[in-house]
Amino acid sequence: MPTPTFLTANWLNLIMLNYEVDAAILKPYIPAGTELDLWEGKALVSMVGFLFHDTKVLGMRWPFHVNFEEVNLRFYVRYFDGKAWKRGAVFISELVPKYAIALIANKLYREHYRALPMRHSVRRLEEDRTQYLYEWKFNRKWNQLGAVVCDEPTQIASGSAEEFIFEHYWGYNIWDATTTMEYEVQHVPWQIRKVKDYIFDADVAALYGEAFVPYLQGKPYSAFFANGSAIGVRMGAKISVDSF
Repeated sequence: MPTPTFLTANWLNLIMLNYEVDAAILKPYIPAGTELDLWEGKALVSMVGFLFHDTKVLGMRWPFHVNFEEVNLRFYVRYFDGKAWKRGAVFISELVPKYAIALIANKLYREHYRALPMRHSVRRLEEDRTQYLYEWKFNRKWNQLGAVVCDEPTQIASGSAEEFIFEHYWGYNIWDATTTMEYEVQHVPWQIRKVKDYIFDADVAALYGEAFVPYLQGKPYSAFFANGSAIGVRMGAKISVDSF
């Protein structure tokens, strides 16, 4: 019997700036039973900005919690369930403007949400280019994550770097030293658009820790944009590493 769906929404206008990091700095965040999922031998983290639209929790819209921004820092792992490998993401930090969303996600899924003032904008620049910008206010300053992208969408090519970044359909979080929270995220393959320019201006040390400063303040390894789609997040389940 399929696991019930906890949340549905549209995830739209996804910006992903991807940075190569020393795998050692990710070790404290790796959930039990999982291992790093590397791209061509590289450990990558992604700064991600996107919109939640038409959000429903257990099939119901919550007033003032339907449309909002999220910015997160994540990396990639894989988990062998005894039959097949599952490719997933682990979230180091997640920012939203809604306190209730942060409270529920942190309690039920052991996520790492923080509620901060946030805003976004979409600005037409030229005939075939658009700027998307996500901002969040932290320590009295507006931090920024944005991209200028071409308007023409394309499909994700099989085996591409874009497929590696976008096609992770599981989430994994540390529950305790021997237990991992696992949940499935369902969506169709996304269309992507070419990124022509980007911006990331944030207090990396205060938001994510000193270990990430040398990497996130440098040039990203790659920059991607996806149109997004309807998504469904299924109820989570605990995995004990002792069971395998």
